[in-house]
Amino acid sequence: MPAPTDEDFVVLLGGALTATPRLAADIAGARVVAADGGMRHAAALGLTPEIWVGDFDSTPPALLDAWPDVERQPYPAAKNETDGAIAVSVAIERGARRILLAGALGGERSDHALMHLLHAVSLEEQGLQVKLTSGEEEAWPLLPGTREIDLPANSLFSVLGFTALSGLFIGNVRYPLADFPLPFGASRTISNVAEGPIRLSLASGRAILIARPYDLSGA
Repeated sequence: MPAPTDEDFVVLLGGALTATPRLAADIAGARVVAADGGMRHAAALGLTPEIWVGDFDSTPPALLDAWPDVERQPYPAAKNETDGAIAVSVAIERGARRILLAGALGGERSDHALMHLLHAVSLEEQGLQVKLTSGEEEAWPLLPGTREIDLPANSLFSVLGFTALSGLFIGNVRYPLADFPLPFGASRTISNVAEGPIRLSLASGRAILIARPYDLSGA
């Protein structure tokens, strides 16, 4: 894993987040932006954000009192973007090129979790590198091109197409695919098993890969 730079950012979001060794490796040395109630993860992860943004409607007074020295950028509740989207924009303004969306998966709000996935794909289309995590689950946008994703052998993963996909290749897995056309809404790529780092390529379309690196039930 390359050493972090000033272009590596963690954005703390309000969803579920479990401290794991993979998460610890992902956040090491990165700069941090907190979005509203996502600040509750900072202490458990040993992080001090450089800025805390949002309308603060999900932030209890005790959390505000616990972080008096962190710069705050408040927004009205009636706004056109989510607190998470604002936090990502602030990270980009500060030089982010690689962003970890921590607390982006699961939680009580399915609409927010889905929006984070869609937003991540959009950010990748703009040239950023994005990963989403809850600690126990991780996700990466998939766009046309080739990439490798480092997963432990026997961990479960799925590829979900946000559009129809063409020329899909998935290698080093239990159920490989080569030059595969995946219709929109098809479930063929759900619940595969990694045999180590996964090799992927895509000719056209947009998708997301969601993995459970600590779930070896597929073994």
